Amino acid sequence: MQRAIDLASLGEGQVSPNPMVGCVIVYQDKIIGEGYHERYGEAHAEPNAIKAVKDQNLLQESTLYVTLEPCAHHGKTPPCAELIARHQLKKVVIGALDSNPLVAGKGISLLQDAGIEVVTGVLEKKVRHQNRRFFTRMEKKRPYILLKWAQTLDRFIARTNYDSKWISSVLSRQLVHRWRAEEDAIMVGTHTAHYDNPRLNVRDWTGKDPIRVVIDRNLRLSQALNLFDGTQRTLVYNQRQDKTTGLTQWIQVDAHFDLKALLEDLHQKRVQSLLVEGGAALLQDFIRQGLWDEARIFTGNLRFGLGIPAPVIPGYPEIRQSLETDTLEVYMNHE
Repeated sequence: MQRAIDLASLGEGQVSPNPMVGCVIVYQDKIIGEGYHERYGEAHAEPNAIKAVKDQNLLQESTLYVTLEPCAHHGKTPPCAELIARHQLKKVVIGALDSNPLVAGKGISLLQDAGIEVVTGVLEKKVRHQNRRFFTRMEKKRPYILLKWAQTLDRFIARTNYDSKWISSVLSRQLVHRWRAEEDAIMVGTHTAHYDNPRLNVRDWTGKDPIRVVIDRNLRLSQALNLFDGTQRTLVYNQRQDKTTGLTQWIQVDAHFDLKALLEDLHQKRVQSLLVEGGAALLQDFIRQGLWDEARIFTGNLRFGLGIPAPVIPGYPEIRQSLETDTLEVYMNHE
């Protein structure tokens, strides 16, 4: 199962809104086939693993290990549970049940009805953590929310003129580009968009650009900003207009539009994860409303003396590590 989890991780950033899934087939204590869900819309882990078995006659005496319950519905690909049943594998070991109501136990029932022994809950916590974005979307009906910021030793996120370059190290900034490639969407506040003029794309890593998200209620942001360069999908929530130009979509909302409404709309658009990169007021709003799952905070080796205070987050970091001159702390919201 650990090998299946490791394989599943190879699909990170490529399979959303599907979960990452890995599969290993074992015959007489030897792996004879393995696979993972490589890209959204393409074959799932189970058919990839079954196809990799050179002698298909061995499948009936083999055990299939898969990180997530095999699907039992027709989507972009045929049901994996039916494929396993058709090959009459001897036993199936599952890491975690699928929260998708289209699956949710139906895959297990289909396998058991075919006379296949089924074992569940093996390394379940690891599997659920690996697919925490997917499970959040299915169970909380909103995207998984990651907060990220860099702060100085004296806990400022920017200078008084909103300048924040560069608090963190080159290595830390490269890591942020990796994170961008792993998430579906990225969001900044209007102040950050105006003063930092970020591109919010993936440059120092290989991967897809996330969907850019900004709330600009009165359309005050300049169209000359990088946000509106038309190079990647961008959502602009505002109270003035509904319009789509190329990859940029202006979405008109009412005066009561808030973060919960934003997350509901992103959920409807099948956005599975949202990386919030600033500014301080927006980040603090997410924290105050309890709308966050994970926070990743860089502390550089600079002091500003004066500036815009960094957000305040409850609890204690679960991970702390050094990156060149920075310290990275990771907080998890278990509520």
